[in-house]
Amino acid sequence: MQNRLLVQLREGKPLTGRQLLLLIVQLSIPTILAQISHIIMQYIDASMVGQLGAADSASIGLVSSSTWLLGGVCSAAATGFTVLVAQFIGANRMKTARNIMMQSFVVATGFSLLLALIGAAASGALPHWLGGTPEICPNASWYFLVFALSLPAMQLCNLAGGMLQSSGNMRVPSMLHILMCALDVVFNLLLIFPGSTVLGVHLPGANLGVLGAALGTALARAVTALLMLYFLLAQSPLLKLRRGEHLKFEPAHLKQAIRIAVPVGFEQLVMSGAQVMSTRIVSPLGTVAIAANSFAVTAESLCYMPGYGIGAAASTLIGQSIGAGRQDLTRRLGWMTTLFGVAVMTVSGAAMFIAAPWMISLLSPDPAIVSLGAEVLRIEAFAEAMYAASIVASGVFRGAGDTLVPSCMNFFSMWAVRIPLSALLAPRLGLHGAWIGMCVELNVRGILFLIRLAGKRWMKSAAVEATKA
Repeated sequence: MQNRLLVQLREGKPLTGRQLLLLIVQLSIPTILAQISHIIMQYIDASMVGQLGAADSASIGLVSSSTWLLGGVCSAAATGFTVLVAQFIGANRMKTARNIMMQSFVVATGFSLLLALIGAAASGALPHWLGGTPEICPNASWYFLVFALSLPAMQLCNLAGGMLQSSGNMRVPSMLHILMCALDVVFNLLLIFPGSTVLGVHLPGANLGVLGAALGTALARAVTALLMLYFLLAQSPLLKLRRGEHLKFEPAHLKQAIRIAVPVGFEQLVMSGAQVMSTRIVSPLGTVAIAANSFAVTAESLCYMPGYGIGAAASTLIGQSIGAGRQDLTRRLGWMTTLFGVAVMTVSGAAMFIAAPWMISLLSPDPAIVSLGAEVLRIEAFAEAMYAASIVASGVFRGAGDTLVPSCMNFFSMWAVRIPLSALLAPRLGLHGAWIGMCVELNVRGILFLIRLAGKRWMKSAAVEATKA
């Protein structure tokens, strides 16, 4: 049904409102599951390391915003290519789409290798710059070093998964991300602890602690990347490699991909840089506050990941509708996906408010951390609806190739609202103040993105991309 509806979209056939909603739901559910699997991996690491004590938990929490920074920049490098592939698939220019895919592996993988070297070089000094105490800095450095060196595997996994999604195949990436969660559990059991018993079977352990958590996640991601590449390059009906088709660098396509990716990369730098600054604001509040902040961020992400899944589906739908010249559907799909995301995250925000203590208790047995983490998590519940609006609308704009203005809006929202408010309130209200600043900023951001979606300027970007495709 899903592929048939996408074919109808590409061929210019009419689609009813019910069919469009069905298509949105069918594309969204697998990507939601994939996004949630990422968070479950964070839960796994945080929960397992949380058993070792607050200091070990804080060592991961200290550098978590920095890992998001590097991971986000890698993701941005892939975005420019996946958007183009979706648009050329929509235009039924499959050979061009495959050539862009091949170009993406060369360019994006080289970029991730450069980032890995930069991250590895910075790993020793970073925890100290972030304000970490002597007891947590060594483990934080090791964790960040392993993460940095695993960036090429992350890039390949994200790129291959993004290409499959651009072709309309959401199911395979979601299944592989779920598998990655299972692998993460197995590798963590073997690497973090001295030994463990599972279902009556004794498993040996390397007893590496925080370092083991980093290595476990890196290994799980590397295995998943290889499987993702297999399904893309050997099994995908639209994008698998064909005999006689060779890589040909097309400057025009590279320029288009870079034009889309650079604003997204800037956005990731802005967002993750602000997260790093937020960590710097929180770190003077003490080890318990650092750990509670990290766990609350992880717990909250379980609620907003559905928004990112729907946003990914929106990018695919908008990209293919633009490539097919379906301007009649572009705005309609933009609003339908955004409102669907708002509805889903409103429900998840309400659930988060109710279940906050339980969600944090899964990550740490420390009563002080659980109490503080649950309190700030409940503050954030009041921002989930507008956060959804910004996440999904951003996916709509990316599918249209409109990335510059949304990136500037994120810059304004983070650095003119969140950081000043958090810096002002945290010394007075502690961790609660930092999260109040975050809640206010997310509501402001959502309003800005809805205003942009209601206007016509992003549609002009869509029209330009349609002519290029």
